Amino acid sequence: MAVPAIMPKLGNTVESCVLIEWKKAVGDAVAEGDVLCDAETDKAVVEVTSPADGVLLAQFHAAGDLVPVLETIAAIGQPGEDVSALRPGQTVEEAAPDAASEPAAVDTTPAAPAVTNGAASTGRIAISPRARNLAQREGLDFSQVTGSGPEGRIIERDIQAALAARPKLSPVAQAKLAQGGYVAPEKGSGPRGRVMTRDLQPLGEEKGESTERKETREIVADEVEVVKVTGVRKVIAERMLASLQTTAQLTLNASADARALQALRARFKASGESFGLQAVTINDLVLLAVARTLPQHPILNAHFQGDTVSRYRHVQLGMAVDTPHGLMVPVIRNADELSLRQISTEAKRLAAACQERRVAPDELTGGTFTMTNLGGLGIESFTPVLNPPEVAILGVNNINLKPVQDGDDVAFVPHIGLSLTINHQVVDGAPGARFLQDLAKNLANIDLLLAV
Repeated sequence: MAVPAIMPKLGNTVESCVLIEWKKAVGDAVAEGDVLCDAETDKAVVEVTSPADGVLLAQFHAAGDLVPVLETIAAIGQPGEDVSALRPGQTVEEAAPDAASEPAAVDTTPAAPAVTNGAASTGRIAISPRARNLAQREGLDFSQVTGSGPEGRIIERDIQAALAARPKLSPVAQAKLAQGGYVAPEKGSGPRGRVMTRDLQPLGEEKGESTERKETREIVADEVEVVKVTGVRKVIAERMLASLQTTAQLTLNASADARALQALRARFKASGESFGLQAVTINDLVLLAVARTLPQHPILNAHFQGDTVSRYRHVQLGMAVDTPHGLMVPVIRNADELSLRQISTEAKRLAAACQERRVAPDELTGGTFTMTNLGGLGIESFTPVLNPPEVAILGVNNINLKPVQDGDDVAFVPHIGLSLTINHQVVDGAPGARFLQDLAKNLANIDLLLAV
């Protein structure tokens, strides 16, 4: 009996993964544990392995697809076995209406991979007769319609959905569009965006487009690079939007005297190799100060889920890492118990693993508080976006001279900027401000903090 290969669940907050590349083709023999494909979350690339020995009978998703976790992506078994029951989203009720009208078009053989956008392996578009007739009556080009029937076949409800999403047209514009040679914009100049005849755009010069207009269009097209949002970038986009839509985010800005940070960093850099401190950076010092300050402010070292707040005794400190393939947030475990050298070493190890795409999924989950540093890029103030279910995130800015009253004189003292975003659903402004006050004191006295 064929067995399913599923998209694994990688952490509590990962809901979907992007299937990057198939390592095995349909018909290949596989052994249990063989890598079937690579998948990508917003944090890491992982390998999906075969759950059994056998033959790869079917692939239910193509490279580039965004696949929900725990969904079947492939079937493993013996040649000739039926895999239709393992196909995700396949039900008798869905297949019945159109399958009855054209039973020969439903291919349940296990040797063919799933079809995307209704395109069959022969290049012919798989569409039921009822769906084709409806599209022709309405003058709808179904070549770009994604099918939801068996094997990606376009069925009547897919055409109905495409018609519902099509711009509203005036009767004359609709008749002209049905004749061919024109395309309708998403919004017209008529009442409530109705597309009028004057809004229709000719497809090419043979339909009346002037040479000058065609050349202008081609020049503009050459100046635009269209990049499809896929993979980790797409997942990050969805996560950031969900964060802002589901939390009440408030950012507080402050600064801390940076003279002790700069002096200590200079001493570490000039110290002997035997101390192992030459590579310690100001970012490492801030990580240490955050880890030592948070235990006195447990409301910020917490998760908010539904109607409960979980406050953590130890600090699982997430640190944002900029990589060529997107933002990653590895976690320094029990950072409040680590020395400065241990924090510095672990931070560099995790950053390198992210850059090289070899960070383990477990190293990207379980954070209770996150720090992101844009100071090295010259940013003076910004609004960090929360990483739910965490309730706070600290943004670190650059170091600038700030005028400070010194008796009757004014001294210009270097200060490091701090931007704290909190979830105002569970954290009020005053507790956030008190955390920033204590953090600023600890940063100003970082040499004393090391002795605690």
